[in-house]
Amino acid sequence: MTPRTAAPILAAARVATRAVARAAAFVLVMPALALSQTGPGGPGAAGGTRGPTEVGVMTAARSTVPVTVTLPGRAVAFQQAAITPKVGGEVREVAYEPGSTVRAGTVLFRLEDETIAAQLNADIAAVESAQSAVDGAQATVNRYERLQGSGVSQAELENAQVALSSAQAELVGAEAQRDLTQLSLGRTEIQSPIDGIADISAVSVGDIVSAGPQTELTTVTQLDPIYVDVAESRARILRNRARRAEGSLQPLDGPSAQLILETGQVYEHAGFQVSPGVAVSPTTGTVPFRIRFANPNRMILPGQFVRVEIQVGTVDGVLVPQRATSRSADGSLTAFVVRDGRADEVELTENGTTRNSWIVTDGIAEGDQLVLDGLDNLRDGAEVTTVAVAIDDEGVVRDADAVVAEGQGATAADGGPPAADGAQGAAADTAATPAPAVDANAPAAIAPEQPAGSDAAVGQPDAGTPASTAPATTAPASTAPAQAPAAGTN
Repeated sequence: MTPRTAAPILAAARVATRAVARAAAFVLVMPALALSQTGPGGPGAAGGTRGPTEVGVMTAARSTVPVTVTLPGRAVAFQQAAITPKVGGEVREVAYEPGSTVRAGTVLFRLEDETIAAQLNADIAAVESAQSAVDGAQATVNRYERLQGSGVSQAELENAQVALSSAQAELVGAEAQRDLTQLSLGRTEIQSPIDGIADISAVSVGDIVSAGPQTELTTVTQLDPIYVDVAESRARILRNRARRAEGSLQPLDGPSAQLILETGQVYEHAGFQVSPGVAVSPTTGTVPFRIRFANPNRMILPGQFVRVEIQVGTVDGVLVPQRATSRSADGSLTAFVVRDGRADEVELTENGTTRNSWIVTDGIAEGDQLVLDGLDNLRDGAEVTTVAVAIDDEGVVRDADAVVAEGQGATAADGGPPAADGAQGAAADTAATPAPAVDANAPAAIAPEQPAGSDAAVGQPDAGTPASTAPATTAPASTAPAQAPAAGTN
């Protein structure tokens, strides 16, 4: 009885063991099957099922581009006069409003003048006395000249002439003293020597001031125009001079400087260089320059720190946004252009920058389709499809038609001019780029589309994918890169 009962139990155990073995084999085979479907180079490689990568392009256009250099600077008053008294005395009146505009000759202070007026009267009397002495001496000389030879000797005549000369000298001295006192009386009214803005008074009515530069009553500053002092590298000056000599940099006529305030606002008035540098700093190797700007609204004040953008000339080249380029291992500048439906990596020769764009003189031709968007993991020779894009005024890559419709002077891929403003700053670098197209026939294990640069989302399954359609989630972690292929991989 016992053997017959055990046989069915053993048979059932063998069937269960075979089922477990088949299930284990299925689990081990599925990850390998998912990897085999992607091909040896990933989904975008030969033998894979992924189609061409979609990239945003703009049409390169050649134009005359200004070459600029931005330097820090500091504003300096066009003229500034320290108002000091030339005579001493008590301050009787402060005759101006602080902060007001004054003209040359405007009375700013009045000092007490009674003492000087009394001295002037005494000096006038001294002049009259000296004049009387001169008149008496002159009469004596005239009489002696008539009597010479008949009662007046030659010696007496000469003595009379000496007395006349002495009296005349005393008269001149008395007149000079009177004139000085007259000047001192006029200087009790202290006037502005220049047109400008009067500062707050350092004294008040009733203060006693003394003559001399050590007593500064106030200052008058002329703010329109105004100077800005900058310092430029001597080495860069020499390089630009050599470029002009060889003809690659054309000189610029007219205003050459533009001011940028601390807020980033571009100042409306252009500047002119008024004083070239004549010496090189032994510590910094720079040469100082002074630039003059109109300042009718007092936007610039002395001591203010600003930035000055100076145009050193113009070059003929293509503006390539810096976000479209990269540096290779050897330091060369590279970018991608679309030729015959494929991405072609080219090496660029740049001749400086303007705004946030490279000025490229070689490596890219007018009419080339420059890849501006979709550069993540783009490889040389990758098959691509193009979409016209542009950079708006905020530096964000957007659809070309939308940007043009909004009237934001951007560089589009429909043959428009390059973005001279070069608004490809930090905002452009952080802009979202289109995701690579996903083949509808790809295995369910492939991750859904993700925005370019979202590394944290690479290899993550779509939240809306049913569990039954994602068996590849049981694959080892080492297979995750195969689920986010590089766009256009061959």
